[in-house]
Amino acid sequence: MSRPGKAGQSDSPSRGQRVSLKDIADELGISQTAVSFAINDRPGVSAETKRRVKETAAKLGWSPVYAAQALGSSKTMTVGFAPARARNGIQNDNFMMQFMAGIHQSLSRKGYGLLFRPCGSDKEAIAVYRDWARRKRVDGVILADLYADDPRPSLMTELGLPAVLAGGPDPSNHVPSLSIDDSATMRTILEHLSLLGHKRIAYLSGDGSLDYSRTRVAALQEFGKRGDFERIWVEYTGFDSATGVELTQKLLTERRPPTAFIYETDTMAAASLRALSELLLFSESVAAGADGPKGRGFPYDLPAIVSFEDSIMCETAFPSITAVHRDASLYGTKVANLLLKVLAGESVAGNRRILTPRLIVRESTRTVFPRQR
Repeated sequence: MSRPGKAGQSDSPSRGQRVSLKDIADELGISQTAVSFAINDRPGVSAETKRRVKETAAKLGWSPVYAAQALGSSKTMTVGFAPARARNGIQNDNFMMQFMAGIHQSLSRKGYGLLFRPCGSDKEAIAVYRDWARRKRVDGVILADLYADDPRPSLMTELGLPAVLAGGPDPSNHVPSLSIDDSATMRTILEHLSLLGHKRIAYLSGDGSLDYSRTRVAALQEFGKRGDFERIWVEYTGFDSATGVELTQKLLTERRPPTAFIYETDTMAAASLRALSELLLFSESVAAGADGPKGRGFPYDLPAIVSFEDSIMCETAFPSITAVHRDASLYGTKVANLLLKVLAGESVAGNRRILTPRLIVRESTRTVFPRQR
C-alpha cells in the first residue's frame, strides 16, 4: 500500500512513481495552482486550460488519492460496496436494493457516503478492492455473498482495509460478520410443507458455491434424513428466472414430480407461478373442449410454491405466494453499524447471527391439492 500523500497525488503505473500536480504543471509550463484549479473544476482558469490539464494528467497516469482533504483528516468518509452479480442481477434483486437502503441510512447518520460499484465477476470485484486500497478511496468495505474458498476476507487483511461481512461466518475469522439463520429458516419452510402432507420437495437455488445456499441445502438434506419426504431435488439456476421456469417444467414431467417448490428469489417464484398457471389453464381449456374439465382445476392443481424472498410480487400474485420475510433494510443498517464500530476502533465479536426470518403463509401453500395426497 502506498503512503498517504498530498491531495491530488497518486501512483503512476506507467512511471512506477507517484505523479504529482507539479509534474503536470512542469509538463505544461503553468503553475501548480492553475493545475489544481483545473483538476477540481474551479473558476479562475479557462476551459482550454482545463482540457489540456486533464489530458496531460491522463497521459501521465495521474489519478486522485481520496484521502483526507479536509482539516488534515486521513478519512475519506466513504464506505465501499462491490457485490459481484450477473448482468441485471442487482436491479432485479429486491432484497439487495432494500439492504443497500439500510446501509445508506446508517452511514449517512455518521456523515459517511456509500461508494457502490457493482461487478460482473469475483475477479473484477477483487481488482476493485485493490484499486480502492491503492488510491485510499474508502475507509472500509462491506462484503456480501461469501462463497467456498472465498479469498476476499484474507485480501482485506492483506490490503489493510477494514471490512465486515454480511453473511458467513468467515471461516478464517479475518473479518467480523452478521449472518441470517438460513438453516433455521429452511427448517421452518420444510416443517410447514411437511404438515401439509408434501412428500416430494424441490429447491431451486441460485448459486451452489454461495455460503448461504450451501447452508440451506444442508438443512434440506438433514431434514430429509428424518424420513418425512419421499424425495428431494436441488437444482441451480444462476439466479436466472427463465432457467428456474425451465427446471420447474422439466421436474413436473417426472413420473412422480415434486409437489412443492422452494425458490431462491421472488422473481423466480413469480415467473414459475405464471408459467405453470398458463400451462394449467391451457390444459383445462383443451379438456373442456373434449371430455370436460378434469380434477379441481386452477389454482388447486398447482404445486405448492415458497419463495426465500418476500416482496409486493408475492403479495399480489394469484395465488399469493408463501414467502420468507426478512427485513433487508434493518439487516443493512446493522451491518453498516458493525462496520462503523470497526472504523471507530471498537472491539467487535467475530460472528453474530441475527434476524431469524419468519414465514408468511399465503395461498400458494394453504391447500393440499389432489395430486399431493
